[in-house]
Amino acid sequence: MSAIIPPRAMVLPGREAIAARLAACPPLEKLLTADDLEKQQLAAAQPGRPAAVLLLIVNHPQSPAVVFTQRTAHLADHAGQISFPGGRCDDGDCSPEHTALREAQEEVGIAPDRVGVLGRLPEYRTSTGYAVTPVVGWAEPPLSYRRDPQEVEDVFEVPLAFLLDPRNHHYESAFYRGRMRKYWAMPYGERYIWGATAGMLVTFQRILAGSGPAA
Repeated sequence: MSAIIPPRAMVLPGREAIAARLAACPPLEKLLTADDLEKQQLAAAQPGRPAAVLLLIVNHPQSPAVVFTQRTAHLADHAGQISFPGGRCDDGDCSPEHTALREAQEEVGIAPDRVGVLGRLPEYRTSTGYAVTPVVGWAEPPLSYRRDPQEVEDVFEVPLAFLLDPRNHHYESAFYRGRMRKYWAMPYGERYIWGATAGMLVTFQRILAGSGPAA
């Protein structure tokens, strides 16, 4: 079991502050480490399949939280992994926001009219060939979740304070398919948030903090 580091006493940004900081997002060069930036540039060299995910903040009075899904084990991409609600853009989608809200409704039953869109994070290129636009949303409780059992094994929330604490951002490595790979991870108890999802959260934290990667 992974130990959960108690969050530092921090004043979490509210809805308007998050929207303002997303609107003033600096270029990737000021947000990513050299290693992360190189990986994104290499991935962008190949065409990416458009996709979008919803980073949804639920404004619980005492502890705002972010919604995650655990994918079912039989899926072709990211089976069993923890992710944000989301998926590939359909031909009928008019924007990444439309994709993210549609997928969130299909996967976990969140009605689009319950979500206020605050902005976007920079596009994230995955090793599986997707060009993902993370859409940041805001919802007031209570929310009830209705998961699609074909795609979603579980729906759960993680406190926003935990995700925004850099002490919980681990840069890890593993030998995979013949070479050493590095990736971000945020273990939360028995949950292991890693890869693209953790990388997006690291970028989100840096945007909100108004700072780049640590030296």
